[in-house]
Amino acid sequence: MKGAIKKILKVLMFFVIGLIITVNAFILLSGRLYLYKGMANTYLAGRTGPSIYDLKVFHNARLKAGDEKHEFPVHKQYNTQDISIDYRKYIEDLDTRALLVIKGDTLLYEEYWQEHNMHSLSNSFSIAKTVVAILIGIAVEEGEIGSLDDSASKYIPAYKNGGREEITVRHLLQMASGLSWQESGGNPLSDNAESYYGSDLPGLIGRQKRVTDPGTTFNYQSGNSQLLGFILEKATGKSVSKYAEEKLWSKLGMQSDAYWSLDKKNGKEKAFCCLYATARDFARIGKLLLDKGMFNGEQIIPRWYYDEMVQPGPLGTEEGVENTRYGLHIWTYLGGETPAYYCRGIRGQYIITIPEENLLIVRLGRKRKPDFDLPKDRKNDRVYIEENKHKFGHCLGVFEYIALGKMIASQTED
Repeated sequence: MKGAIKKILKVLMFFVIGLIITVNAFILLSGRLYLYKGMANTYLAGRTGPSIYDLKVFHNARLKAGDEKHEFPVHKQYNTQDISIDYRKYIEDLDTRALLVIKGDTLLYEEYWQEHNMHSLSNSFSIAKTVVAILIGIAVEEGEIGSLDDSASKYIPAYKNGGREEITVRHLLQMASGLSWQESGGNPLSDNAESYYGSDLPGLIGRQKRVTDPGTTFNYQSGNSQLLGFILEKATGKSVSKYAEEKLWSKLGMQSDAYWSLDKKNGKEKAFCCLYATARDFARIGKLLLDKGMFNGEQIIPRWYYDEMVQPGPLGTEEGVENTRYGLHIWTYLGGETPAYYCRGIRGQYIITIPEENLLIVRLGRKRKPDFDLPKDRKNDRVYIEENKHKFGHCLGVFEYIALGKMIASQTED
């Protein structure tokens, strides 16, 4: 018996050694050295993907808060609203870490879970995409970028070939560039994984090819946002974080400094993600969007640009329905009683604005529900598709957080 166990252990040992050698050989021969960092900070850390607390994993740039601080007035019924057992189970099962509900400028509800609190910094993930879009609009208004219809190649010379010269700033904002970027939140060999854990964002973006006609089909790709970050840097002569500090962080009364992850020391901002801030400071970005670009009497986001941001582009989608889900780097849900516009991140980070109801909801956490998708047995059901056309592509959690925010607001006296 002991001999058999020793033999099994010996076989397992050789298998593990062989696997390690094979994996290392693949990484070295393929040049995917970022996989070492990825594995060290996911599988070897007991996770299968990136964390909302990855700030210290990467080099970063600091965005300093301004001297003037904005405070959300606290409602007299603050945190007295009743959240049902079912709602509480829903949000806690998804490992929610922060939930804020704001009506107008007033904080109605605020709750934090586990070690997270009002001073905690956490990863925005793709909420950062909307921040980059806001900065693009400001740069156009100030004449740094000529037009939304400028070719990307005007600012990125490497894009003057292969049909990429037809890609415009607008196409990138609409997620309709036609580039070859592989978008995946779980594939370690995807462009997303390399962009997150790698150290050469310019090289990764430079390798992208144009594979479809720009401006025709919505195809969510983080590479579009990264390219916009490079355009912003080239046009303004400032890093993305420095421009964000100047145009947003110093003006919105932020309470805390923020940090933007870089691909390496003194490198490039990961414009597609990775802006670390507190829940209340994320809410201040939401407040700017809720008020259609106005803050403290100043039109920070040009009004014409805000109006374009929340207008879904005339694009096709993979489900074969018209695009009603996405504007200029912001999600647009038009299927409710009133339109909702929101930013979102892969782990269920949400800044949801409902302008007609003057309502803002911020949710941060570690898990999210899947997107509303077209079931295989309904692909030819035109009635079903028409009835649900406004839901496609939206995360199922968004509908619940909107309902929860409205419920909290309804329990609060004006």
